Amino acid sequence: MTGDTPMDETDVETDGGVVSEDDDIYTTAEVGEQYRESVYRDQNYESLESAPQNADHPKTGRLGRFKVTDLPKVPKVSHIVGPSAIMLGASLGSGETMFWPTIIADYGWALYWAFWIGVLTQFFINTELQRWTIATGESIFRGYDRIHAVWPWFFLVAGFFHLGWPGWAAGGAEVFAAWTGIVPTGDWWIIGVVSMVVIFLSYLAGPVMYNIIEKIQIGLMFLAILFAVVLIFIVGSAGQLANVPAGAVQFGTLPPADELDIATFLGGLAYAGAGGYINLAQGVWAREKGYGMGTYQGRVKNPLRGATPEEVHDGYSFEPTEKNLKRWRGWWKVTQREHFLTFVIGLLVVATVAMTISMEFAQGASFDGGIDMWLNVVIPQLPGLTATMLYATIFVALFSTQYAIVEAFVRNSVDILFQGYGRRAGWDLSKVFLGLLAGFTLWGIAIIVASGTLEGFGQPWLLLVIGAAIAGAMMWPYNALTTILNTTRLPEHTQPGWGRVVAMWWATGFFGYFTVLLIGGVLNNPDYNLSFPIMQTTVDVVSSNAGGYVLWAIFLLVQIYVMVVSARAKMDASGTVAGADEASGFLS
Repeated sequence: MTGDTPMDETDVETDGGVVSEDDDIYTTAEVGEQYRESVYRDQNYESLESAPQNADHPKTGRLGRFKVTDLPKVPKVSHIVGPSAIMLGASLGSGETMFWPTIIADYGWALYWAFWIGVLTQFFINTELQRWTIATGESIFRGYDRIHAVWPWFFLVAGFFHLGWPGWAAGGAEVFAAWTGIVPTGDWWIIGVVSMVVIFLSYLAGPVMYNIIEKIQIGLMFLAILFAVVLIFIVGSAGQLANVPAGAVQFGTLPPADELDIATFLGGLAYAGAGGYINLAQGVWAREKGYGMGTYQGRVKNPLRGATPEEVHDGYSFEPTEKNLKRWRGWWKVTQREHFLTFVIGLLVVATVAMTISMEFAQGASFDGGIDMWLNVVIPQLPGLTATMLYATIFVALFSTQYAIVEAFVRNSVDILFQGYGRRAGWDLSKVFLGLLAGFTLWGIAIIVASGTLEGFGQPWLLLVIGAAIAGAMMWPYNALTTILNTTRLPEHTQPGWGRVVAMWWATGFFGYFTVLLIGGVLNNPDYNLSFPIMQTTVDVVSSNAGGYVLWAIFLLVQIYVMVVSARAKMDASGTVAGADEASGFLS
């Protein structure tokens, strides 16, 4: 059901049009439309049979057995838009309007290749993070827990250091203050506090927490894309688009090492998309929306609205019958389309427009980060209405990102706390969610007030850079873990195809390489009061110092391990499930 509405199966409609009413793969139009509000199908979990521990079902690892039930029928793409819209909202105010426009203004279009490769890389990362949820109904954190108990807690701590600095609310507040003059620019923190309070109160507007966030983020997404499309024509930067193709193919081009701010560049790579702890929410949002087996898991309800609680259980599995294999292929197809059409296309449009504007008006200028570039370099050169629209675009982007950050941090962290301890202890999931939401909001308010009132505490752009660098660094281990999880724990018919395995090898190496550069740079950077020349790492690797070589050796060992383990698992699984070809393929 969705909310309390019972399901009905009439007027069957697939992604390509109407089919016969007895279709056993695609859902009806009526049920498909219910996915727009998220879908939960209640089952008696304990009465279901446990999945046998054989090649047809996921490996349990250190946790309990999966329960067997059928995959639900497949809805249309237009019915399941949501998780990727939230992810797009999380991306707009970071890499897309802050990091990449400043990087391109500083170094030129020659680095555009890294942006679009980063976006496509995150497409594969995000969809692989969804895979475990669609196949089992569990979050990616529960999957990691099946490998080792330490991993969810590691990402919880790293996630706090990534998202615990509300630079997006602070940056959006600074933009809003400069735009409206409602408070002096130096008192931007007042707007930041109001933003955090508004975000908190919005969660209380409906019975299902996820549904509220999805609707607001979809609205913000449409605003940002509309403003971006209009802006490129009225600011006069459309001519810059002629430089995009050349920049898009200058693979490997990087500025000299002494000119490259590796923390900002790694932040840009991490935020060529959402990045870091936010990406890990993709599977949790897929579960809340009701993707695949996630439809059997309960959603977080609002206890203040008297909503009936819904249960979150351990995982599910499905027998690889012809019907279920076809449903799996259908689910995989529609979820990939949803993410590509919403997330990838949205990012390419908004970010590229922002880059054309920064190149047109800020190339060669001196500025201190993205916020300073927009407020003090670009906008003063624009006439009234155009400047107003750019103010609005930047504010919407930053606000939508802070909104998604609060959502991602709380959603992920509650899942880790509840699955790792709270369920056994009898906690109420919804009350834990509301409590952590209140705590994280108060923490964000405290940081914003301190940043705005205490000299030297940290300004909005610094908070963004800190969070971005940590985001890029934490993507290295979870890309490796996700690749191993999806190849060693899932059965043949739900494993990633070889094309996706190679893409995840690339993602692991891509973020691992820049993480090693970041670690070496931080350990030998007087700006951070650190000076350990022995740890220096360089872009060409061979010019690194002794400690840097140790870091590169660790990177190489991790890469080899991931590739060997996942390749062996793929080969061992080949031919173990009858009819697996019905659901699998090179890019499945």
